[in-house]
Amino acid sequence: MKNNNPLKLLAGALLASSLVAAPALGKVDQAQANKLGGSELTVTGAQVAGNADSTIPAYTGGLKETPACYKGGDWLCDPFPDEKPLFTITAENVDQYAGKLSAGQIAMFKKFPKTFRMPVYPTHRTFRMPDDVAALTKENAVKTETLGATGLKNYTPKAFPFPITDNGLEMVWNHIARWRGTGVDRFAGQATPQANGAYSMVMFHDEVVIPAAMTDYVEGEDPNVMFYGKQTVIAPSRLAGNVLMVHETIDQVREPRRAWIYNAGQRRVRRAPQVAYDGPGTAADGLRTADNYDLYNGSPDRYTWTFKGKKELYIPYNSYKLDKKGLPYDDVINAGHINQDLTRYELHRVYEVEAVLREGTRHIYAKRVFHFDEDSWMASVIDHYDNRGNLWRVAEAHQMLFYQIPVQGYSVETLYDLNSGRYMVLGLENNESQGIKWDAKFSKTDFQPAAVRRAGVR
Repeated sequence: MKNNNPLKLLAGALLASSLVAAPALGKVDQAQANKLGGSELTVTGAQVAGNADSTIPAYTGGLKETPACYKGGDWLCDPFPDEKPLFTITAENVDQYAGKLSAGQIAMFKKFPKTFRMPVYPTHRTFRMPDDVAALTKENAVKTETLGATGLKNYTPKAFPFPITDNGLEMVWNHIARWRGTGVDRFAGQATPQANGAYSMVMFHDEVVIPAAMTDYVEGEDPNVMFYGKQTVIAPSRLAGNVLMVHETIDQVREPRRAWIYNAGQRRVRRAPQVAYDGPGTAADGLRTADNYDLYNGSPDRYTWTFKGKKELYIPYNSYKLDKKGLPYDDVINAGHINQDLTRYELHRVYEVEAVLREGTRHIYAKRVFHFDEDSWMASVIDHYDNRGNLWRVAEAHQMLFYQIPVQGYSVETLYDLNSGRYMVLGLENNESQGIKWDAKFSKTDFQPAAVRRAGVR
């Protein structure tokens, strides 16, 4: 029988964490770290060489220059506007490509045999990051360690913690703690269409900053915080003014994520411990959990993480079509899934990691299978399984390089529910007043509880 006693569950989780803590994981010696950025390994630890048949090219530094079509500002143009698909995977030929697809992707062809398809384009390894982030990543390689299953030690935020690793837990930390800009300011839409495609858009104003980028940052202050975030609902009117604020702690078992919500109807700020793990995602109609945001976020302590190997997979990449300024949202949102004609898949190497729920803990997902892009460490495809072992939900991140910074981000993220035939799409910004700003400026007062109330005034 399942034990639901909260004290025993907590004790079990802490015991599991202590077992993982020995031996310590993480840092490599300087000789290994010196390989980063060389002829063998990229700065993020990816293989520089391409594959044997050249369908994956060698890494040559990423997209080093902004394309000629870029005229400045937040809105980006497609660096590869004239490229056509090499081929398209459909329900009719999916078996031919099954070895380079996840179980969830294959399931999508079975669920939507007439409409789901994957146009496959030439592969471009466009990922790049600033020189200072690369330098910090090399420093982290020789000093950062995991603290059991719950946190990091000797980690410098802003950069990747474990560029050289074959450990599943460290791999998910590379996604969680990856370089994502210093201060993010964006207006983004989320839709959860009905099975017939009808939807109502929820619009968010997201603000995120790393501590060191604050205008009034004090070195050494709040050392367990990875970033501060605030999300304000601006539409529809019935939800407008609701605010969620998070101080994302690094070790969330030692110090749980600090979260507050402001309900505009009640006009009060309160702590929100439910904004974690499988707590309900904001305004998502039950179609995502709190830790589904950004494909995966939060403390990894409820799962054991096993690296299953490196493989080649067709994943969404260089998804500039989906981010095109002025693209109507109705053109993106279809019944069952987004408009696959606007997607772009490429063959990339990924790290496959299996996350299995720890004994004595709970989550609506008993197992998740992650596929992390070798260049960016971003989760690209995640298959989610229920407590009966059945495949339930499939997440895809349509990533692209925001080359003016540079930072790798998502044009949109999707989460498909195979049982209901519904899905969630998040990150739509095509028709908003500004594109994503990755270097926005904030102060500490912008992320205090009083700021939540100010942001929610309507």
